[in-house]
Amino acid sequence: IQHRLTAEIAEKVGAYLLADISHIAGLIVGGVHPSPVPYAEFVSSTTHKTLRGPRGGFVICRKEFAKKLDSEIFPGIQGGPLMHIIMAKAVAFGEALQDSFTVYAKQIIANAKTLSAELTGMKYDIISGGTDNHLMLLDLTKKDLSGKKTEIALGRAGITVNKNMIPFDTKSPFVTSGIRIGTPAVTTRGMKETEMKMIAAFIDRAIRNSENEQELGIIKNEVASLCSRFPLYPELILR
Repeated sequence: IQHRLTAEIAEKVGAYLLADISHIAGLIVGGVHPSPVPYAEFVSSTTHKTLRGPRGGFVICRKEFAKKLDSEIFPGIQGGPLMHIIMAKAVAFGEALQDSFTVYAKQIIANAKTLSAELTGMKYDIISGGTDNHLMLLDLTKKDLSGKKTEIALGRAGITVNKNMIPFDTKSPFVTSGIRIGTPAVTTRGMKETEMKMIAAFIDRAIRNSENEQELGIIKNEVASLCSRFPLYPELILR
């Protein structure tokens, strides 16, 4: 929604230099990805993904457009403000100001590069030959598997990815020839390069055993064991 909104407002005020940073906002804040903010009149983003906040969005702009932007959004487009989401965004922005967030952003990249290299070594084709950010796109054409089938098999093994089209894909968007894998969530849990190598091995085993429910179940237990070493809220665990 914020992408369309940004374009509509920009058209009304006569500004056309727009940028969306939804996927990479956290990497930009962490200083590991270039920022379009100095160059674009309007920048939109989600507040989840690498920014690690609640599901939501924001639009920022240059000072001369601020009043027009505010009036277009409220009361023209937005109704009652969701105060719990606003508070959650404030918490996320506060976390992003900490030195630890830069460490997190750098680890996202390191983890993605390690995972990409491991999968490449296992003869998986990665679009663009690797990754410089938090994502990688696996081309499964040579594996004779669809993205949909692979997504389901990995899900049964306790690994969440999503099917994704590849360039010049011959399969439909509902089937696809690839899967997309990202590292922000596992990085947030504290996993590093060693765990990325384990995850690559899990993914490979699950794909090679996509029809073997027993093996997928075994992998799922191993995945759960790994995750138990990196709890979501360690500070809440009773000692």
